[in-house]
Amino acid sequence: MGHDQEEEETPPATPTTTASTDSKDQEEETWNHQKQTLILELSEKLINGDLQAKIEAARDIRRVVRKSTVKTRSKFAAAGVIQPLVFMLLSPNLDAREASLLALLNLAVRNERNKVNIVTAGAVPPLVELLKFQNSGLRELATAAILTLSAAAPNKPTIAASGAAPLLVQILRSGSVQGKVDAVTALHNLSTCKENSIPILDAKAVSPLINLLKECKKYSKFAEKATALLEILSKSEEGRVAITDSDGGILTLVETVEDGSLFSTQHAVGALLSLCQSCREKYRELILKEGAIPGLLRLTVEGTSIAQERARTLLDLLRDTPQEKKLASSVLEKIVYDIATRVDGADKAAETAKRLLEDMVQRSMELSMNRIQHRAASCTPAKVPSA
Repeated sequence: MGHDQEEEETPPATPTTTASTDSKDQEEETWNHQKQTLILELSEKLINGDLQAKIEAARDIRRVVRKSTVKTRSKFAAAGVIQPLVFMLLSPNLDAREASLLALLNLAVRNERNKVNIVTAGAVPPLVELLKFQNSGLRELATAAILTLSAAAPNKPTIAASGAAPLLVQILRSGSVQGKVDAVTALHNLSTCKENSIPILDAKAVSPLINLLKECKKYSKFAEKATALLEILSKSEEGRVAITDSDGGILTLVETVEDGSLFSTQHAVGALLSLCQSCREKYRELILKEGAIPGLLRLTVEGTSIAQERARTLLDLLRDTPQEKKLASSVLEKIVYDIATRVDGADKAAETAKRLLEDMVQRSMELSMNRIQHRAASCTPAKVPSA
C-alpha cells in the first residue's frame, strides 16, 4: 500500500526502461482506481447501511487504513466517513463502538487534519463517556484515542475542558501498563495547553507517577513526560505533600537527576527546587538525606541551561547557611576548570574537571553523612523522625 512512495522513487524513463515504466504506471493507475472504488464503497456502506453493515464497514476501514499512506487516510476523510463513525461512538451496541473507535484511531494516526476533523465532528464527549466504562478494553482504546487526538494543538482546549483529565488520572492509578503509559502521554499533551485555566492534574496523580518513574529508564521519553507532570504537581501544596508521602518520592526524583536525560533531569530538579523553595526547613534535610548533592553538582556542569540554573539555586538552598556561606556554583566550576587546565591542559580540562568535581562531591557526601549520623546519635528517641 506504499505505492505513493514507489511512484515518487521511479527513475526517469530511458529507452531501455520505457516499457517496464509504462507497465508500472498502468499498474499504479489500476491500483489507485481500485482503492478509490473501495473507499467509496465503504463510505456508502457506512453512511447508508444497517447497523451490521456499518460495523463491517468500520472494521474494513480500519483494516485498509492501518498500513496505508497519509494520502489514503485523507481520501477516506474526504469520502465523508468521519461523521458517521463519530455517531457510532454513541451506539448502545458495544461492537459498533469498538469498531468505530478503532477506525477513527487509525484515521487519526499521522494525519493532523483528520485529528482536528474528528474532534470538530464531536468525538470528545463520547470518548470521555467511554473513559468511564467498566469495560477495560473500550476504556483503554478511548485513552489511546484521547492521546492521539490531544497531540494536535487545536484539539487541546476542547479535550482539556471536557473533563477527560481526572478520568485519565484514574487510569493512571488502575489501568494496564499500556493504559498507564497512554494516560501519562495524554496528560502531558494536555498540560501544554496554554488556553486552559483549569488545572489538568490533582495530587492523586503523584503516587502512580512516582511508581511509574521508579520502574522506567530515567533517560527515556516516558520519564521526561512523567517528570514534567511531577514538576507541575510540585507547584501546589497538595502535590508537594503527595511527593513527600509517596514511598521513595524524593529519592526517585534524586535518582532521575543523576541518571535522566537532559529534559527529565531538568524537570526532576525543578520539582526538587519547588519543594525546597516552598519550605526550606521542611524539605532541605529530606533532599540531603537522599544524597542529592552529587547529581546536582554534576548537573551544574552537564545539564541544560535551565537545569544548571535550577541546580545552582537548589545547592545554595541546601547549604547550612546559604546567606553567609554562599559560594556560587558557577564560581566553583570556574575554579575547578582552571585547576584542570593547569594540570592536564585545555584538551583534557573538561574530563579532569568532571573527575575533580566527583572527588569533591564524594568528600562532601562523606562529611555530610558524618554530620547526619552525629546529629542522629545525639537525638533523643522522641526527636527522631519516623520512617
